[in-house]
Amino acid sequence: MAPFIPEGLVNPQLNLFFALVLGLGFGYVLEQAGFSSSRKLAGVFYGYDFVVLRVFFTAAITAMVGLVFLSFMGWIDMSLVYINPLYVWSAILGGGIMGLGFILGGYCPGTSIVAATVGKIDAMLFLVGAVIGIFIFGHFYNAWEPLYMGYFEGNPFIYETLGLSRSWFAFIMVLVAVIAFAITQNIEDRVNNTPIETIQQRPSYVLPGALLLIAIFAFLLLPEQRKSNARENTPQQILAALQEKDRIVDVEEAAYKIMHEDPDFTLIDIRDAVEFEKFALPGAINITLDQLLGRRYRDFFRNPGKPNSKKVFYGFGESNADLAWTTATRAGFENVYVLQGGLNGMFETLFNGTEMPDDPLNLEEEFTVRFLAKARQMFLDGQVLPAPPPDPVPVRTIIELETPGGRGGC
Repeated sequence: MAPFIPEGLVNPQLNLFFALVLGLGFGYVLEQAGFSSSRKLAGVFYGYDFVVLRVFFTAAITAMVGLVFLSFMGWIDMSLVYINPLYVWSAILGGGIMGLGFILGGYCPGTSIVAATVGKIDAMLFLVGAVIGIFIFGHFYNAWEPLYMGYFEGNPFIYETLGLSRSWFAFIMVLVAVIAFAITQNIEDRVNNTPIETIQQRPSYVLPGALLLIAIFAFLLLPEQRKSNARENTPQQILAALQEKDRIVDVEEAAYKIMHEDPDFTLIDIRDAVEFEKFALPGAINITLDQLLGRRYRDFFRNPGKPNSKKVFYGFGESNADLAWTTATRAGFENVYVLQGGLNGMFETLFNGTEMPDDPLNLEEEFTVRFLAKARQMFLDGQVLPAPPPDPVPVRTIIELETPGGRGGC
């Protein structure tokens, strides 16, 4: 399912509305394609009509090609696309039951609803059987659960399981589709005894098929991810910024911003989620290196509403934070910084660098030491943690009831 809501393309409150519109459109296309006829649907199992195979194969190829190109162009983040989890035993058993039902009844769940909508009695009976099956499964779920949840394999991609690159898998799938279209058409003609004259009058699909294969060959030339875009900074610009050291935010500034909960100062923890859950600086968010260039955080880094907002990377030290800074800067993100010394440097400064200077006239150093001592104490006391929201107070509205005037009624 496309990540329209996480990408901000669809308002979550309109989710069901768009689902209804897409559902109606999908049903209309199925009915117009003749999928409300059980004879046409079952024809794929008997060899006289392969329109089901061609339609769904075409849909799969179109979706696959679109996702690959959109991902390459950076218009869709594949990490946000929902992938169905694989439970091997339930997939095998469920596929077998559905296939058997498809052969006997001539419908799959979606096409049965389409056919029932246009008044097909056999589809209505098929739906009744589906409802009975759902009831049996739900009522005896505890008995089915070990089989249903058995042999969990996560959310795998087929090309990864086969040890292929995404581009090669896409090319092979398109090649298989073209060959399947040609073979199934030949089988249809033989089973239906199609006259030679009818076959000769058909338009040739050799040229479109060849053009499709040539176009899809571009997959093999595409890298897994784009190497550059128009917003990127040049290596010379990044090297100059590295030499100027303007990317460093010192511990004193970070502690001050944390203590005062500055909304224009955001700490970004680049460690993995496990380490982030164990401990993180107050107010920090967790964005790992592999998530940094994802579309999910693109608007966050390019936030035009807060042009002066600082975004500060930190890890245990500076090395990974510098890598995150370099990646973000190369991508064209502005106002990104690195916390001096990372977590180790911050706590070294707070807890081991608070001795008063020997020279009593060195007021600047004395002020720094006093500030660090105060920051250390606030960290120890937990006062730098964001205050929890107050408990909601119920609103009570007092309504004064007036005694009805006049004489009483019935």
